[in-house]
Amino acid sequence: MKVSIARGALLEALSTVSRGLSSRTTLPILSGVHLSASGDTVVFQATDLEVSIKTSAVGKIDTPGQTVVPGKLLTDIIRSLPEAAVTIDTTEAGSAAITCGQSSFKIKTLAAEDYPKFPDVDPADSVTLPTDVFTVVVHQVSRAVSRDETRPILTGILMVVEPGNLKMIATDSYRLCVKEVAIAEVSAEIELVVPGKAMEDVAKLAGNADSLTIGVAENQVVFSFQETTFISRRIEGSFPNYRQLLPKEHTTRAVVDRGEFLDAIKRVSLMAVHNAPLRLSVSVEEHTLNLSATTQDVGEAAEDVPVTPEGEDVEIAFNHGYLLDGVSIAEGDTIAIEVTSPLKPGVLKPAEGDGFTYLLMPVRLG
Repeated sequence: MKVSIARGALLEALSTVSRGLSSRTTLPILSGVHLSASGDTVVFQATDLEVSIKTSAVGKIDTPGQTVVPGKLLTDIIRSLPEAAVTIDTTEAGSAAITCGQSSFKIKTLAAEDYPKFPDVDPADSVTLPTDVFTVVVHQVSRAVSRDETRPILTGILMVVEPGNLKMIATDSYRLCVKEVAIAEVSAEIELVVPGKAMEDVAKLAGNADSLTIGVAENQVVFSFQETTFISRRIEGSFPNYRQLLPKEHTTRAVVDRGEFLDAIKRVSLMAVHNAPLRLSVSVEEHTLNLSATTQDVGEAAEDVPVTPEGEDVEIAFNHGYLLDGVSIAEGDTIAIEVTSPLKPGVLKPAEGDGFTYLLMPVRLG
């Protein structure tokens, strides 16, 4: 195989499929990128057997063929080269010669016939979504995805598409994030749980595309955008009934400027060391929200933020990192904090509108 590709197009293709590379040392072939050249197109593939990614780039094909090249090494080499045509030549068995301008490299290759076949998935249902909406929603809810592999269902994002509506939900059992957005042009219906990491990768990769199509098969999901196909396994099992977790009422509601609140949390959290909680005290009479944190042998901090309160005075504590996440991804200039009691979950939502809800378990006050 001998091909020449513009360095920019080559790097973009490699950066895309690199998200599917495996770090498993037991199967060295999975750390490679499969290249297949024919006509005027080079197809790139990578897989870790849970995620499979395929994309293509136009190039000058002198000799058709296929090979498997160490993915990280090839990407690092291409990233270091100047902007010019890059030639990859594998006519010498077992190695690939890479040349660009005055630079030349020779790296070992792997047998293309040993590479796993790209999954042939026939989706039963599919839906096309605007990429900008998809990426914003994934960015918001992915903060609440669990990293604990012992409960696989919580490592995923529940995606529900209904006519005119997209909803995503994630929870790690300490917090719950629900984001709902209207999409007039959507008429399909799908519901599935997709690994959070796969959703985040797709959101990053699809950024330049206007839209992406999501196809649902029995145990896999296919994301298609521009020249790229991204296939991930679905997560089997029942996602927690999030509707039961959302409080129906509250005894205290405080509306606060989101920017001021975010800055105050960052400052006071400097004294919430070793998982010390962040206390929030709402004074209805004084129209203030007091934030405080104390860590033994370190110090303490406190700050008042003006609020527009309703209901009763309340004091509640949260994990400062989880609270910071919720306020940073919330929408709008002002957000509402809703509390029922110090022992029940608190809720963050936009002061106006109901498309975003971030529920947070409290920390028991000593």
